[in-house]
Amino acid sequence: MVTSEAVPFAKSGGLADVVTSLSIALHDLGADVRILMPYYSSIMKTRIEPLDIELAVPLGIGEERARLFRTQLPRREVPVYLLANSHFYDREGIYGGKDNAAYPDNARRFTFLNRAAFDVCRELDWIPDVMHLHDWPVCLIPTYLKQGLAGEGFEKTASVVTIHNIGYQGVFPKQDIYYTALGWDAVRDVDNPSDETMNLLRIGLRDGDALTTVSPTYAREIQTPEYGAGLERLLVSRRRDLVGVLNGIDYDEWNPEVDPLIPGQFSSDDLSGKDVDKETLQRNCGFSVDPEKPVIGIVSRLVDQKGFVELADPSHGAIRSICSDMEVQFVVLGSGEPWCQRELELLDQDLPNFRAVIGFDNGLAHLIEAGADFFLMPSRYEPCGLNQMYSLRYGTLPIVRRTGGLADTVEQYDQDTGNGTGFLFDDLSARTIYDVVGWAVWAWYNRKDHIHKMRRRAMNRRYSWEKSGRRYLEVYDRASRSKRMRF
Repeated sequence: MVTSEAVPFAKSGGLADVVTSLSIALHDLGADVRILMPYYSSIMKTRIEPLDIELAVPLGIGEERARLFRTQLPRREVPVYLLANSHFYDREGIYGGKDNAAYPDNARRFTFLNRAAFDVCRELDWIPDVMHLHDWPVCLIPTYLKQGLAGEGFEKTASVVTIHNIGYQGVFPKQDIYYTALGWDAVRDVDNPSDETMNLLRIGLRDGDALTTVSPTYAREIQTPEYGAGLERLLVSRRRDLVGVLNGIDYDEWNPEVDPLIPGQFSSDDLSGKDVDKETLQRNCGFSVDPEKPVIGIVSRLVDQKGFVELADPSHGAIRSICSDMEVQFVVLGSGEPWCQRELELLDQDLPNFRAVIGFDNGLAHLIEAGADFFLMPSRYEPCGLNQMYSLRYGTLPIVRRTGGLADTVEQYDQDTGNGTGFLFDDLSARTIYDVVGWAVWAWYNRKDHIHKMRRRAMNRRYSWEKSGRRYLEVYDRASRSKRMRF
């Protein structure tokens, strides 16, 4: 695994969770899996050992020095190698600073990681069958492998590129090709000759031996203009090599029966602990303690992709209408775009039944999943999504837009039979969000037997990493056999 992030070392989004959880699943299935990522200054120094390895990594016409450190994942003996370079990685963020602006030298910082990966393997005397590459920061590796620039020993190594979110592509000025040792023909967009930018994700999708993304529905969606973010033609041309593998979740961490971060543990057979969690959540939010009043929760990045224009826009946002018209309590946890943080804080001041907590608090995230009655995810697009799967496990019924992994994991409520595990909608608008939340609230007050039935069904759904890991092993095997046949 070559990646820009992995928990618990560095995280900006779900990619970090996936790399770690998938690595554990593959290890448990018998694979020799190792992780390479940058050694950011924010990574805690405990249980990290320096290796007697120094690298001189070609970059442009010169070299950049690097040292290698070793640690392992906390719950498995999966080696994690940390590539140290103070100039590139001693910074406060992974991709940018506190102002959310990307670092201007990101092309150089991550080209360094791509080029170093091969030297790291040689120094460890360990040449992998497959290099699994996660999103744009490591998408030069397939081209290096394809053009023979990886060096001796990698002739039979296959590449697998995973798209975690096609909205992030790593687009840089043409002159940044200087650092890559590649010619312009190797990186240009053949479908758009006038485009003089270097798009790292496009490069990886063109040259990777196999392509995956994080849900079957998202794999289909990104082949369309609506969701393909300009790469749909390329993905259609490679559709035989593209597989949607649904992410799993870590049921060791997200298990209401043993979760140490919530005051009341519970199961599908005994939900009494969920009532304790709801009361604690209501008190923490300053709400009235009322078991009969439904609590709606959100844990999310506060960005347009997650539907926050429709939720929080001051002129027509759904949150104000929901909290004003319905007998509910509503809590949001997250951080993101400044305008959205500001609007949520204003709503917090104006609405007694709404709370916004800006930032991230893992304990509060678990408490919201456990104590809320409904979990709202009105995503514009959602490659896979994890929170809806956490919510299912905690009996917190998802209210989600029918897109990507949300469509693959949440089953529509049938108000005649009580079947389903959540509430789905298609049109993304403030009015639609209001109406579907209203539907869920109606079921809460008028179909309590359905709510209990759906909770138990939701809690017994399983989206395990073992199943996803087996599917990835099939992808690796196919990519590896294809590469060896060509060799």
